[in-house]
Amino acid sequence: MTDVTLTQVALFLAAAVVAAPLAKLLRIGNVLGYLLVGVLIGPFGVGFVYSVYEVSSVLHFAQFGVVLLLFLIGLELRPKRLWAMRNAIFGLGGAQVVLTSLLLAIIAMAFGLAPPAALFAGLALSLSSTAFALQLLEEKGELTLRHGRLAFAVLLFQDLAAIPLIALTPLFAVTQRGSTPPMHFAAALEAIAVIVAVVVVGRYLLDGVIRLIARTRVKEAMTACALLTVVGATLVMDQAGLSASLGAFVAGVLLADSDYRHEIQADIAPFEGLLLGLFFTAIGMSLNLALIVEQPHLVIGIVVGLLALKAGVLYVLGRRVGLTAQPSRRLALVIAQGGEFAFVLFTAGLASGVLERPVADLLSVAVTLSMAATPLLLLLDELLLPKPVVTRAFDELPQNDGHVVIAGFGRVGQIIARILAAKRIPFTALDADPEQVDAVRKFGAHAFYGDASRPEILDAAQTEKARAFVLAIDQVDASLRTARMVRQRYPHVPIYARARDRRHTHQLMDLGIKVIRRETFLSSLDLTREILRGLGLSERDVRFAVETFMVMDRKRLYEDYRHYTDLEKLQARARSHTQELEELLAQDAAEQAKVARQKAAS
Repeated sequence: MTDVTLTQVALFLAAAVVAAPLAKLLRIGNVLGYLLVGVLIGPFGVGFVYSVYEVSSVLHFAQFGVVLLLFLIGLELRPKRLWAMRNAIFGLGGAQVVLTSLLLAIIAMAFGLAPPAALFAGLALSLSSTAFALQLLEEKGELTLRHGRLAFAVLLFQDLAAIPLIALTPLFAVTQRGSTPPMHFAAALEAIAVIVAVVVVGRYLLDGVIRLIARTRVKEAMTACALLTVVGATLVMDQAGLSASLGAFVAGVLLADSDYRHEIQADIAPFEGLLLGLFFTAIGMSLNLALIVEQPHLVIGIVVGLLALKAGVLYVLGRRVGLTAQPSRRLALVIAQGGEFAFVLFTAGLASGVLERPVADLLSVAVTLSMAATPLLLLLDELLLPKPVVTRAFDELPQNDGHVVIAGFGRVGQIIARILAAKRIPFTALDADPEQVDAVRKFGAHAFYGDASRPEILDAAQTEKARAFVLAIDQVDASLRTARMVRQRYPHVPIYARARDRRHTHQLMDLGIKVIRRETFLSSLDLTREILRGLGLSERDVRFAVETFMVMDRKRLYEDYRHYTDLEKLQARARSHTQELEELLAQDAAEQAKVARQKAAS
């Protein structure tokens, strides 16, 4: 990128600033927004000062965003999650990729492509846009429906399938013109040995290193460590002649069960989002829009054929797994488009000599248009045909939907977690102290290291889908920061808060939190009961004294809220409350003594 000027860098940053908000405003998905902005500023659009060479330079740099994306995909692949959805992922998802790829490959060969190139193109086009489709499903409230869950499973399998496809692209090469040489058998064995070595070293070393760095509590060090993990794995794979993307994916999988997964995900996500946006912007700049003018019938034919074939396969598979006609149609329409991994594969295919430039350009334009057509097809489906019957999903994801987020895993958080676990209610526990996380693991509990006041951590814990948020953080400032963040970002999620003292309670009430319990209040009352019994008071006197105090104190707590910033008024109210309590207990004691005398006289 030595030929790219500072002005052009500023233009790229401006494109990143504009693309995502514009896409959200138009409801077209971030990926499509970046592509459209790239088309606008690229050599085939308005142009500015960009040449095709500069676009390829930017694209080469921005591919690191794809590397980070695959790392995050690996980070999400927890064995329990895959096992819970194994039938839908590997059954429905596998069938869709295989059938679609074969049918597309046959059609491509009929148009004159060589069999390896035709199969490669079919595999690339069989993949849909995960980010695009999930956003559409969530916006329309269909992600929790059965067809939405099945769509998610298919997309997850496609993401998994993309990893080996990117890594094994050279095997499809039929010429030596590519920059990547074809892989031979000996090289393949060496590559497998390198992968095994990376897995073994990473499994026994990586989590320990991250734990040591986390204990320093230096956020920049954690961010640097996360990036170094990705870069280190990609360098090792690159030296072995393998794809950098495969190295990033393996590194992510190694950390999928780590206690620091949420923290790593939060540190990596901003870099991944920015670089991936740059990658799609560069793809948009490289799209040859002249093809639409020069060969409109061919381009439209490919787009219509791709959408029709993928939708047809998905509709049939949806009916086979028990969906009715309407949900099957929604499943088919929402993931019939081409996806972001198609652009990645086309770029890799060009570098390896698998695809010719005209073919890759034509297919890239077709994929972009198929993505643009998807929201329109869904809108037409809603307008022209009856709405699908709403049925709840049958395959709920653990720690993904309907779970409880526990912020703070100290005394209070652990007790709540133990009861939730006993009731088999899924939860995600977060604690900002790595030593605390390590300590509770020794006793069989499981928590994730992460500062719950950071929005990235809350997003990584999927707080937006939680049934409840438990605020059990001991430090008052951190508790209030977290409460404020949750109220702002997820106003629909109910908060159940633990307060350290009366002032903390009032500050939480300021934020609109209704259910608040002081951490030592009930235990102090229980201890008081035992003390009064030990002093010889009757059970009736013990119960009356404790319950009277509890009622009066809670009433005073809410009445004091109006004045909690006025220290003098609070002090006066405290003295008044103490005197009132003494008078009530003295009055009760006098009445009890009177009753005792009357009984003795009779």
